[in-house]
Amino acid sequence: MDDERDLLVFTDEDGNEIEMEVIDYFEYEGEEYAMLTEACYDDHDDECGCGCGCDEQEIFIMKVVVDGDAEDFVPVPEEKMEELIQYIQDIYDEEGEDEE
Repeated sequence: MDDERDLLVFTDEDGNEIEMEVIDYFEYEGEEYAMLTEACYDDHDDECGCGCGCDEQEIFIMKVVVDGDAEDFVPVPEEKMEELIQYIQDIYDEEGEDEE
């Protein structure tokens, strides 16, 4: 199952490595973005309950810049973040309505 996960390693300003998992990719205004969260390694299903807090983790949005075969994940400017959050909420609201 782990080989299906899209995992990335970032280094923070203090030199600490943070492993992130891509939840989803989406396109907005002709540019590609990714939703990420900190990676969880507990073996569990959708009804988590593992106690790791992964069912309440913060979601991060980063712009995906493709250069040949390489993908770079770039922080989104703060002024753009509000638009992206609203766009994602609209997408997931629509998907929820389609399932009903």
